Amino acid sequence: MTSILGDFADAVARHPDRVAIVDGTGKETTFRQLKARADGFARAWQARGVGQGDRVLLAMKLDADLYASLAALWSLGATVVLPEPAMGLAGLRHAAKVTNVSAFCSSGFYGLLKFALPELWPLRHLRPQVLDGNLLDLPAPKDADIALISFTSGTSGAPKAIPRSHGFLSAQHHAIVPLLHSTAPERDLVAFPVFVLINIASGQTSVLPNWKMSRLADLGAGQLEQWVIRQNVSRALLPPSLCEKLAKVTPTAPVHTVFTGGGPVFPDLVTQLKSAKPDLRIVCVYGSTEAEPIAHLNSDEVTSDDHASMMSGKGLLVGYPVDDLQVRIVEGEIQVAGAHVNSGYLDPKHDAENKIHDGAVVWHRTGDAGYFDDQGRLWLLGRVGSEVYVSGEPVFPFSVEVAARGWEGVTRCALSAKGGKPCLVIEGDDRHQDEWRQKAGQLGIRSIKIVSKIPMDKRHASKVDQAALRKLI
Repeated sequence: MTSILGDFADAVARHPDRVAIVDGTGKETTFRQLKARADGFARAWQARGVGQGDRVLLAMKLDADLYASLAALWSLGATVVLPEPAMGLAGLRHAAKVTNVSAFCSSGFYGLLKFALPELWPLRHLRPQVLDGNLLDLPAPKDADIALISFTSGTSGAPKAIPRSHGFLSAQHHAIVPLLHSTAPERDLVAFPVFVLINIASGQTSVLPNWKMSRLADLGAGQLEQWVIRQNVSRALLPPSLCEKLAKVTPTAPVHTVFTGGGPVFPDLVTQLKSAKPDLRIVCVYGSTEAEPIAHLNSDEVTSDDHASMMSGKGLLVGYPVDDLQVRIVEGEIQVAGAHVNSGYLDPKHDAENKIHDGAVVWHRTGDAGYFDDQGRLWLLGRVGSEVYVSGEPVFPFSVEVAARGWEGVTRCALSAKGGKPCLVIEGDDRHQDEWRQKAGQLGIRSIKIVSKIPMDKRHASKVDQAALRKLI
């Protein structure tokens, strides 16, 4: 199997002068420049003794040097440890403690952390530095070598460390490439770091956010619109929370395709995007931290019958599973296996919870409830265990939320339980509350609670933070 590094080198050979990355300041870096930067870092860090077996904790600005650093460290045989950014300093300290790192790589003011955090004091400190000359002979990484250790979001407990081998990253690249394939050069606004890696390996341009992903609430639709226009963005790869903002921008913005995921993509969001720009192509991607992608859906393929099914409580349609992936439903839970499905956690004790060994096949339990329709498409119902009971029958969140989001005045909603009884929590214009109560009653939900803001996850602000919601109600 080819590696991400090999695909990157091929992309450099094909398009040396094409822009690889535009950072949040508007600075452009070509594929040739990115490769030269990566090679220079590798020489400098090899001279510092970094090599096979080292685990390097990375805390860098979101720019071209971050991706050059990944390539440099991988070429040296090192493993890169990426902390969960939504957790801030706590995530960095957690990553340092559980992964046995031997070096800390930083840029900008992140370098001060080396002196502020005790976990980092004994580590070698690497900074972006270009050294001329020749690298010592380096063996190409093996498929089984760990390239990356990242973390789950931590929404259901302490973040779990997930090792990703070079073979895994390559398999993930080849699973995503068909979704992103374009015969024309594109300028992609990318809010997901993994998709920047895919673009680098594919020879496409990635425009990075000019806002803080940890403070999405502060991003105005106008700022997003201006960045899209200024950078002549042709495609956007964004979580649903940012698509909500994109739906508010001028239809003349140059975007022709939107890829969205990282949280449920509800039909009302697709409608909003299409209302702003009717010819917009929208591709919804379903996956998880451990398995990305699982399924995809082009919104143009959603029929009126599909829409009616979603509005009547059948759940959320997410489309056909991607090629080279096995998907099964066991006791209502979606389970997946394949080359781009993570086969285990860094700490084996986490495997018992989420992994099932079936001979040579390792199945990942997604924790999502769902089913296949008669066309072989996947439908989501919500998280396993999130169901409430109406007249003794289980009702999952998406069976109610998909419909409720289409009611007039509803901005966001979440099905939960209060005092052991089903409760629909609604954020929106409460002048419609009598109508909401009536419609909720028709779905068997007798209690609604209106709140000023439903708490969302810290990573993409696209999933309801259930723990915070339960506290709120």
